Amino acid sequence: MEFKGVCTAIGSLPHQDVDRACEIVLESFSQIPAWPQLPRRNLRENMYIQASEGMPCLVLDEEKGKVYFQTKGDISGELEKFYEKIIENKVDYFKISEDYAAGFHAFMELVRKTLSKEGEGTGILALKGQLIGPISFGLTVTDENRKSILYHEQLVDAVVKTCGMKARWQITRMKEVFPQVIIFIDEPYLASFGSAFVSLSRDEVVNYLNEVIDSIKSEGAIAGIHCCGNTDWSILMDTKVDIISFDAYSYLETISLYPEKLKEFLTQGRYLAWGIVPASSQVMEDEINSLIKRFEDGLKLLNSKGVERERILGNLLITPSCGTGTLPVEVAEKVVKLTRGVSDNIKASYFRG
Repeated sequence: MEFKGVCTAIGSLPHQDVDRACEIVLESFSQIPAWPQLPRRNLRENMYIQASEGMPCLVLDEEKGKVYFQTKGDISGELEKFYEKIIENKVDYFKISEDYAAGFHAFMELVRKTLSKEGEGTGILALKGQLIGPISFGLTVTDENRKSILYHEQLVDAVVKTCGMKARWQITRMKEVFPQVIIFIDEPYLASFGSAFVSLSRDEVVNYLNEVIDSIKSEGAIAGIHCCGNTDWSILMDTKVDIISFDAYSYLETISLYPEKLKEFLTQGRYLAWGIVPASSQVMEDEINSLIKRFEDGLKLLNSKGVERERILGNLLITPSCGTGTLPVEVAEKVVKLTRGVSDNIKASYFRG
């Protein structure tokens, strides 16, 4: 399937009105609408807590507004119950409940009604879902002693497997409504890879990500990874991922440091999702023309490194640089509006006929 210049969302919106949020994504990202994460609605919609249902030994402390793993004592019983669900392929056990993702459930109902009413006239190419990735979850969520759970030998595998099962649950639900699904694995903490604060090998990163990617592909869906900071992009290109989503507004130069890897990645028919619209207050100073210029400057830069312009354009998605859940509503809505405008401009300029 081709997504030449099509736009989609990263995930979060600041709205508390669920129906309004769903209408925005379906109207503005009409070809690849994404269900909206709404972290301002309640604690459970925090991107980390949202993915935590079903994990063994997990404690949700609503008073302190966090989750953590209780590892003191014998945890073998909880782990045994967890792995029984994995072995028995109980995908529904890993559902994301409405209280954890109101946007998912309302979005699915809205898409179902829209397709029933308009059929193929909607122009939808795929539905997009997302979830926090195992590395960012594992580095952020800790045990009761504040040790990152990624370094807990018994529980890190449970985190990875839960991410994979939650991705599969989303896909099975979305495919009840539409046959083509994209799932982005959100990995903001990959920006910390290689720092003194993260003790993680390249192979561990690739293997953890590939396990979740394999789960996504096992359900016939397309897998993406989103990192909103700078990272070693060659690591992501070494995974089995179909789409790399990056902040092209702030970090375009960094992805140009890997021209050979990038050429190979694109030649395999894989995609770059250009986060060319800043998901910050900076967007209030930008307009479509200034963002198109940034995009064209990026094309020239990559082309100067030997990456064919036609290859870049043929494997192109347009997105905001990150989610907008922490922004004021009016700023977030401008991010959405500009993302659609940039996408429409690029499609008209480069893909006519």
